[in-house]
Amino acid sequence: MKTLFSLTAASVLALSGMAQAEFSLTVLHTNDMHSRVESISKYDSGCSAEDNDEGKCFGSYSRLVTAVEKARGMSNNTILVDGGDQFQGSLFYTYYKGKVAAEMMNKLGYDGMTVGNHEFDDGPETLAGFMATVGFPVLMSNADVSAEPELAGKLMPSTVIERGGEKIGLIGLTPVDAGELSSPGKNVKFADPAASVAREVAALEAQGVNKIIVLSHSGYLVDQDVASKVAGIDVIVGGHSHTYLSSSSDKASGPYPTMVTGPDGSLTAVVQAYAYGKYLGALDVTFDDNGVVTKASGEPIVMDGEVVEDSATKQRIAELAKPLEEIRNKVVSETVGLIEGDRAVCRVEECEMGNLVADAMLGRVADQGIQIAITNSGGLRASIDGGPVTMGEVLTVLPFQNTLSTFQLKGADVLAALENGVSQVEEVKGRFPQVAGLKFSWDPSTAPNEGRIKSVEVMENGAWTALDPDKTYGVVSNNFMRSGGDGYSIFETAGMKAYDFGPGLEDVLADYLADNQPYTPYKDGRISKVATN
Repeated sequence: MKTLFSLTAASVLALSGMAQAEFSLTVLHTNDMHSRVESISKYDSGCSAEDNDEGKCFGSYSRLVTAVEKARGMSNNTILVDGGDQFQGSLFYTYYKGKVAAEMMNKLGYDGMTVGNHEFDDGPETLAGFMATVGFPVLMSNADVSAEPELAGKLMPSTVIERGGEKIGLIGLTPVDAGELSSPGKNVKFADPAASVAREVAALEAQGVNKIIVLSHSGYLVDQDVASKVAGIDVIVGGHSHTYLSSSSDKASGPYPTMVTGPDGSLTAVVQAYAYGKYLGALDVTFDDNGVVTKASGEPIVMDGEVVEDSATKQRIAELAKPLEEIRNKVVSETVGLIEGDRAVCRVEECEMGNLVADAMLGRVADQGIQIAITNSGGLRASIDGGPVTMGEVLTVLPFQNTLSTFQLKGADVLAALENGVSQVEEVKGRFPQVAGLKFSWDPSTAPNEGRIKSVEVMENGAWTALDPDKTYGVVSNNFMRSGGDGYSIFETAGMKAYDFGPGLEDVLADYLADNQPYTPYKDGRISKVATN
């Protein structure tokens, strides 16, 4: 256990002239890159070369290389770490899997990262291959991987690195529900985050390490909870919730850093840097001789057109992009305006992208007697701006290579699925349902899974009809949800006459857009909130 000095006490010591050794460290960090290797638009989707040349784009590894090099030159001691979810989100992952992320992260010289849920999207094998390629530790403390041959003995819970002659402990943390969010397989067992981190803090302190940083892909709220429950954590570098923190912007979800008081009275600095490489987090931390944080300040650095792209990295990315050009440059349709797909919207309410994707799914199988489409908002990864729509944009929205799944479900089970869908809205989780052939109202003042859904109607014979709990309905979803993903276990256990091998969802969307061009984005009130209290 650290010997604690409050910030006030540290100031008194300084004023009294007593010598006290200090160690300063700059923590550079990224999270939720989601395979955004190239520059992105303000909508987090692809950005044209013309717009990039005009300084209208953000992100890219070529900008990060420049920014990291500059930041390192301004500090005596720096580390570069990642909060998880490097995988999945663009054709670079679809085509190369984790190889491009590994190459770019090695080039940047990362010191460590945690496992995000999307690192499991293609199973433990792909994660193991990535780990074997990178020159830094990949960590995860809150899971037992001893029964998984690909990861046992390789995926460590924590590690120790050195800077300026000081030992720094790094602990990895992944979502406790990663088994529902991704595909780790049945051999990986996830555990409580706070208890897991506390165990590793104790192990590190036993080695004489008194500067401890948690790399957490668990979300802003969970990070604050862990910081309040576990003593000995100095910094939590977060991810998963795509949270923008800032002490200067009114658009931020909280201050950067967010200081949380631990159970022993010590302070933990919680940081996160949105997503997609749009920002480089930069936190300056000062520790006293006992490893207690006495100062913590900083601000995410926006990777906009003012950041010059590293020419060698940009050239390498262009080489890697060549095999992808024919696929993503194919124009499949046109839209008359922005199709809103921002996670901050689609994970809490009806959104234009949700309507489009659900309509496309239902339209594909309506002639098979399917009446209802339910898709998870977590599967929608970007907006599409107005004008021509390319296959690359479609794949950025739907990068997971999911297939259509059709099945039959009792009305009572449809209701249960919707209850699950609205059960974690406060945490902006991806299970929020976007629907077609169905409309529902829900009450956020009701406790989760205790009757938040207030009304459900199904389109039958051209008219809205109240959902019959005893009737069997035809439902279309995606294979991820059909296997219980995002908490939709009812689809797996109660789904009847299921067929999980339909066409790829990205092809369904591209075909639907082609058949309905120019497409006009819309909302029609199919999802509504009511207040009953």
